[in-house]
Amino acid sequence: MTERIGLYPGTFDPFTLGHADIMRRGAKMVDRLVVGVTTNPSKDPLFTPAERMEMVASEARRLGIDNVEIKGFNALLMDVAEREGASMIIRGLRAVADFEYEYQMAGMNQQLNAGIETVFLMADISLQPIASKLVKEIAFYGGDISRFVSPQICELVAARVDQIGRKGDK
Repeated sequence: MTERIGLYPGTFDPFTLGHADIMRRGAKMVDRLVVGVTTNPSKDPLFTPAERMEMVASEARRLGIDNVEIKGFNALLMDVAEREGASMIIRGLRAVADFEYEYQMAGMNQQLNAGIETVFLMADISLQPIASKLVKEIAFYGGDISRFVSPQICELVAARVDQIGRKGDK
């Protein structure tokens, strides 16, 4: 029997409870889940790719997910999926705005390789409002992000914000 491999890509800056939920559920659907930590030139990352990869690995260990492999990439998603032998791309959805973007991306990816399916997982209802961008914004203004990230990630974000400096303190 062929090993089922899924690819869950993202910038994960920082890795939220919403990401953890999709990773946990996605890992149940495949024999091996590759979490691809990517760069995105349109985003201003708080953490380096290596730091984000360690965040994801730490969260996978914390959740006891043992069929997850974390890899960094800066390439076309479908090239990475093919290289990893993935038969599916796993993406999380929070709202209609996510769906419109993800639907377009899935269509383009299908044009590149129709043999790789895109699977959408709806975020748990309690986690739907969480977005990394908003978590960072709350943290930079001194707000409490503990409801959106694990305690370990909360500490990492707080330390980085302290290092960079909070907004409004200048």
